[in-house]
Amino acid sequence: MPGTPVCDFIEQYRGLHPARFHMPGHKGKSFTGPEACDITEITGADELFHADGILLESELNASALFGSGRTLYSAEGSSLCIRSMLYMALLLWKERTQTAPSQRPTVLAGRNAHKSFLSAAALLDLDVEWLWPGDPDDRLCACTITAKAVEDALRSMKTPPCAVYITAPDYLGNLTELKSIAAAAHAAHTLLLVDNAHGAYLKFLKESLHPMDLDADICCDSAHKTLPALTGGAYLHISPRILSGTDDYAAAAMQLFASTSPSYLILQSLDRVNRYLSGEYPQRLEETVGILNELKAFLSAIGYNVLRSEPLKLTVSVREWGWTGTWAMHFMEERGIFPEYADPDYLVLMASPENTPEDFKRLREAFTQLDRKQPLKRVSLPVWKPERALSVREAAMLPFETIPSEAAEGRIAALSAVTCPPAVSVVTGGEIVNAAAVRVCAYYGIHTLTVVKGDPHRN
Repeated sequence: MPGTPVCDFIEQYRGLHPARFHMPGHKGKSFTGPEACDITEITGADELFHADGILLESELNASALFGSGRTLYSAEGSSLCIRSMLYMALLLWKERTQTAPSQRPTVLAGRNAHKSFLSAAALLDLDVEWLWPGDPDDRLCACTITAKAVEDALRSMKTPPCAVYITAPDYLGNLTELKSIAAAAHAAHTLLLVDNAHGAYLKFLKESLHPMDLDADICCDSAHKTLPALTGGAYLHISPRILSGTDDYAAAAMQLFASTSPSYLILQSLDRVNRYLSGEYPQRLEETVGILNELKAFLSAIGYNVLRSEPLKLTVSVREWGWTGTWAMHFMEERGIFPEYADPDYLVLMASPENTPEDFKRLREAFTQLDRKQPLKRVSLPVWKPERALSVREAAMLPFETIPSEAAEGRIAALSAVTCPPAVSVVTGGEIVNAAAVRVCAYYGIHTLTVVKGDPHRN
């Protein structure tokens, strides 16, 4: 069982009853509760992005648990890891292709990329070729992408992209055929990057569904989303297959985008989670999946439309029950149950082994108390694929204004418009807002859009 070197160091430090003439300014005095354990990179505490002591030991423990070639900690969520993945892919692409410094690389990406992907594309000046949802029922929070779609897109590109980028599981809990997509990417001599923010726990199922076991080259996990880590705790995993020569790139990437003051409270939580994952967690996970499967079967039996999803997510379409997902969420909240997300179509709830039997009992009772009415008609959304006028970076670097969505037709988006991260963006920076996109915004309650000021083509 792995040790907890970070937690042990801080306990020892506290035992010294030190005079703290270092940051933070609270000096270990309690204002909200955890301050006594909140330190900075003092002697012996190691340095996150140049780790060679207790943080490196802890990261190596995590690497062994996840079967990666190297795992790095993030105290700034998967957002930091996503930017770092793309920077690494950019450097490896330049190494591999020996292209001119001015040549702009392309990423082939699922359209439901998190907004941190788009900010990274702007910062790194990446072009994006989008993989759109293959199923018309996907709406905004799902993005079904098949290996064939990836193969076809790769064949249509004049030169291979610097990476294929997939978000899986998506916000509704859909899993993707990652192993086949990885094979397609590798056949085209490119990398597979996976935003696995919602799936850190997938490694610890009886049969792992984690990207590191499905041939991804680099992936990120948000430990805080499904594991008992503090908010902001995340992992950047690098496959053993590409580890040689990338170690320096990974540390440099994280340092490029990260704060120089990582939270040691978050780092301690990641350290502590290692021991939990290597002990009772897999058994508790199996039990929780069983409880959730029983609940899903019960809800289906009484008439709810329960979508197929990854094991710890419960996604229900309540329109067939006569309600919108948004109204059903309010119904749940009035009973002290707080779902993850809702929109006009879906209600999404995320569970973990830390939910109690009482939690599941209350949830089951709440669903049975929801009165069934006449089903709501499913609204058909138009196909709205917008044209691109500017690169993501060009649009992000121009003056912008925020205007009502209904007045945005014909304007160039400066920033992405999305209902929640990660989800299919109605428009991304540099795209022209069309009439269909305006209709989609109205359906999802996106009342404003950020657009480029004026018409840049006239300048």
